[in-house]
Amino acid sequence: MQLIISNYTRESGVRNLRRRIADILRKVAKQLLLDTTLQKVSITQTNLKEYLPKSVFEIDEVDKESLVGIVNGLAWTSVGGDVLKIEAIRIQGKGAVQLTGSLGDVMKESAKIALSVVKVLIDEGKIDVPLSIIPTIPTEKEENAKKIEPSDVYRRYDLHVHVPEGATPKDGPSAGITMATAMASILSNRKVKSDIAMTGELTLSGKVLPIGGLKEKLIAAYKAKIKTALVPLKNYEKDLDEIPEEVKEKMKILPVARIEEVLNLALEK
Repeated sequence: MQLIISNYTRESGVRNLRRRIADILRKVAKQLLLDTTLQKVSITQTNLKEYLPKSVFEIDEVDKESLVGIVNGLAWTSVGGDVLKIEAIRIQGKGAVQLTGSLGDVMKESAKIALSVVKVLIDEGKIDVPLSIIPTIPTEKEENAKKIEPSDVYRRYDLHVHVPEGATPKDGPSAGITMATAMASILSNRKVKSDIAMTGELTLSGKVLPIGGLKEKLIAAYKAKIKTALVPLKNYEKDLDEIPEEVKEKMKILPVARIEEVLNLALEK
């Protein structure tokens, strides 16, 4: 029953659950009518897929390999939590930003704020940028090329930030720190730990703001085999009691108040 609920019927009520059970019973009844030697039919996790169509709500386990520019974000939907990967790549350019993935206005604003915060951290030396990754301008002479500064990394690259499953509209104030982490990763060439997921909005001063739907998000992280979840400090202080004990026992939940803490925990050294 738990498998049917989690993989086939996500909703606040039980209407679709009743429909899925009815689908199973109809197929079982047909089996019994066609094969009179059968006394009973057992439905298990192994053979459930024979009685129901392909699962549509399954949460995939996270990748085991840590990669540059790919971050696990936690999202809330009307039918529960989900884990969304936010991806960023850099392309030689002049500092432009392209956003794709059917993002709403709030998430687009979050991306702009995240980039501004990351730029400030680079300027202040809080994000180490290997100068070797910064492209030189073809017209520069040999002696001028040696004067490249860390801030040139966001002046000489365009960024493309993408949230997969582009056909699904996405919006809401909770992806700020995830986008900032993806951008910081790609501009510093540091990998993001694959077993970490996060949720939290970001201010221009680098503060992590509280979000909604923490319970659903952490349950989704637990199903995806996430080992560590970063959540806003205020949510940690007031919402942790609502989280199922099984989730808290199996997953490390860490509070963060500033973006510097997020990057220190999420990026590999």
